[in-house]
Amino acid sequence: MNKPPIIWTNVILFASTFLAAAILVPWYAIAVGFTWTEIIATILCLGYCGMSITAGYHRLWAHKTYDAHPILQWVYAIGGAFALQNSALHWSSDHRVHHKFVDQNDKDPYSAQRGFWFSHIGWMLREYQSNTYADYSNARDLQNNKIVMWQHKNYLLLTVATNFGIPLFLGWLTDSYIGMLLSVGVLRLVLSHHFTFFINSLAHIWGNQPYTDQNSARDNGILAFLTYGEGYHNFHHIFEYDYRNGIKWWQFDPTKWLIKSCSWLGLTRNLRVCPADRIEKAKVQMQLKRAQAKVSHLPDAEQVMQRLEQEYELLMEKMHAYYDVKKVLLQQKKQQLMQQYNEFDLKQQMQEVRRNLQLQQKRWQQLTAQFA
Repeated sequence: MNKPPIIWTNVILFASTFLAAAILVPWYAIAVGFTWTEIIATILCLGYCGMSITAGYHRLWAHKTYDAHPILQWVYAIGGAFALQNSALHWSSDHRVHHKFVDQNDKDPYSAQRGFWFSHIGWMLREYQSNTYADYSNARDLQNNKIVMWQHKNYLLLTVATNFGIPLFLGWLTDSYIGMLLSVGVLRLVLSHHFTFFINSLAHIWGNQPYTDQNSARDNGILAFLTYGEGYHNFHHIFEYDYRNGIKWWQFDPTKWLIKSCSWLGLTRNLRVCPADRIEKAKVQMQLKRAQAKVSHLPDAEQVMQRLEQEYELLMEKMHAYYDVKKVLLQQKKQQLMQQYNEFDLKQQMQEVRRNLQLQQKRWQQLTAQFA
């Protein structure tokens, strides 16, 4: 079969930046040395790019797991261009196709079933993708977003302005143009690229599957550290509309922390969360499935299977009872809060009415005093 044509722009970009990071950055580190200012600036810019992709491109625009204030969207749009991973519209459209057809080699744009190299970077080096969504028909909502479309139309200009302008500006501030171009410009870009690419490749190969084995996505704490929480990928692929990836308090998910923190400042709202009972049910179903697979070859497999199923049904019964009561309690708490709010509101109204009455009484007394 004839291979699709090579996308030379991407090949040259990825090859040249990688070679510069692999050769020029170590040479400069040995010959001149990077200052702490350059190192800190690189880490901060790397985080800005990464979080613009994870919190902006991925959880906001691709999956609509929350709503964001326009100010935050502008920050994401510029950071996404700085990350140089195509426009938010194009990226989100591709990602929605990935979720719809995950692991289907002929439809998933970066199917992990085609190997690590293909899912990591190979899919971007040739014209593999069909024209099914060339008109972004699966992202009509984003085409109505003025900020997304502004970034899409001005993407090339924004990438040049950020990837050269920011390192040069920092170089001007510190009088270290070459150091900033190599660290904030080249090294930051290469690390940002490949950390994100790990989500498409390693996160579908390396890790465990506590929630589902219906696709290749894995949970991996190490990858979560490199990808700002995106490494909890097995959870994400079954509960893609949850704004969290790491649902436990101890799981490293700075993207979740950013979104939640911004909600306290009024910059994010309508944070979508999958019900806890659905998450627990998915975990228990996977545990049952694995247990059944392990005991299937035992001499008394039938008896053990029967006991597993009985215990599973009992657990489901207890779980439903627990979450039903929990929902009632939450509803009662809401009602109590509403009652407290109503009481507070009535008290405020009473104070205002009293003030108005006192003012009117004073005016009345002043008026009638004239005729006493």
